[in-house]
Amino acid sequence: MQGTLVNAIAVVIGSLIGIFLRGKFPDRVKSIVFQGIGLVTLFIGFQMAMKTGNLVVLFFSMLIGAIVGELLNIEGHIENFGAFIKSKISAGEDRFVEGFITAFLIFCMGSMTIVGSIEDGLNGNPSILYAKSMLDGFASISLASVLGVGVLFSAIPLLLYQGGITLLASLSKVFFTEAVVNELSATGGIILIGLGINLLEIRKIRVANLLPSLLVSAAITYILPYL
Repeated sequence: MQGTLVNAIAVVIGSLIGIFLRGKFPDRVKSIVFQGIGLVTLFIGFQMAMKTGNLVVLFFSMLIGAIVGELLNIEGHIENFGAFIKSKISAGEDRFVEGFITAFLIFCMGSMTIVGSIEDGLNGNPSILYAKSMLDGFASISLASVLGVGVLFSAIPLLLYQGGITLLASLSKVFFTEAVVNELSATGGIILIGLGINLLEIRKIRVANLLPSLLVSAAITYILPYL
């Protein structure tokens, strides 16, 4: 869990710096920064998606996960949670929820999140998460300078999600095979592609509703060799 704690702290510090700088950039600079983040997110997503070893598993993971996520309305619940936090801190900005969801997905869908958390849980080695912390710290500066306080509060679900993977890995060492890790990364890559499309305002995709695909992907990949 030490790596996750360091990661969350890095996001908080980076977000505070970004919030401080937010009013110092003209809108056109904020716009191009946002578009740059969207393009990089797309690239990382495609790169991760190529790690799949079974396109059929990836397809059905996304299909089943999307249906489950839509029925559960995960994005709606996250938006409500973000709106609740916003009301409690009296954040007078209209991009709080967008910043909250966007930052969480960027920080938590990358392969470094999955591999680093599993490595920390299996072997007690947080070195990957330390490196990720530096990247997320700088990314949070850019995001918070555009989207504001919501990026800061994304450290909360990051702590829960990433810490949960670490804890699960420490308790279920047999489950996280190389194939499972690769398919998790590939599925996370597809989710990042959806997020990149949102950031570039090409089309609105409810990417948070795709999150169950990660669980479906891991379960199918683990069970498949026994069928």
